[in-house]
Amino acid sequence: MQIIHTIHELREWRKNAGTVAFVPTMGNLHEGHLALVREAKKRAGNVVVSIFVNRLQFGQGEDFDKYPRTLQQDAAKLENEGVAVVFAPDEKELYPNVEQRYNVEPPNLQNELCGKFRPGHFRGVATVVTKLFNIVQPDAACFGKKDYQQLAVIKGLVEDLNINIDIVPVDTGRASDGLALSSRNQYLSEQERAEAPRLYRELRAIADAVRSGNLAYAVLEQTAAQRLGEAGWTVDYIEVRRADDLSVAHAGDKNLVILAAARLGGTRLIDNIEVHLG
Repeated sequence: MQIIHTIHELREWRKNAGTVAFVPTMGNLHEGHLALVREAKKRAGNVVVSIFVNRLQFGQGEDFDKYPRTLQQDAAKLENEGVAVVFAPDEKELYPNVEQRYNVEPPNLQNELCGKFRPGHFRGVATVVTKLFNIVQPDAACFGKKDYQQLAVIKGLVEDLNINIDIVPVDTGRASDGLALSSRNQYLSEQERAEAPRLYRELRAIADAVRSGNLAYAVLEQTAAQRLGEAGWTVDYIEVRRADDLSVAHAGDKNLVILAAARLGGTRLIDNIEVHLG
């Protein structure tokens, strides 16, 4: 396995690499990331994993400075998975002009759901992913469904900008108690970690109700938010949306996703469940 730090060196490697599947990450890898790598291995002869903590997608007061940088440990995990290349550029390599002068601007979806609480986040995601796609030139790229809105933005970006990359959604990795795997789980105290699976349980309760024919989405959302609030959570949103484009769901829609973001102590957790009817 090679660890490459410069765009030039990666492009030189790419010339003779054959098929490539790509997994973009911010490092501090857990089992959920490794599941993306395993899916990528099914798609191409070589897997490239990027490790880059992208300042553009962090808002004011968010955890950019304290986000864990664990390149040595991450590289050991990726080598065990048979990854061909770890691309780990520094900030100056990826953003040589300090400020990114040209950005990729997603549609209004970027201002809804998580975007409502993290202004500019999805612009930062779309911009860095476009840069990485241009550098790596993969045949396929794997993204986790846990970040469902991010996945929707990336799918739209690839479609609208005619980027010839197969976007592969990968199911959310979960701990044995249902908590979605996330690098931010390590910020939870022992007591908060025991409480954290409640978010997934509330989403499952909504999903079960919808499958049973209860289409009063607003009531279901409000009830779940109230229960989380009573348990000490601060809820950003719980919403039922159409799975294909994340527009507001209506009776008669068959493919749905229930999305949530809520804070437990100082840690913001996100999760979702897909529901397919009929």
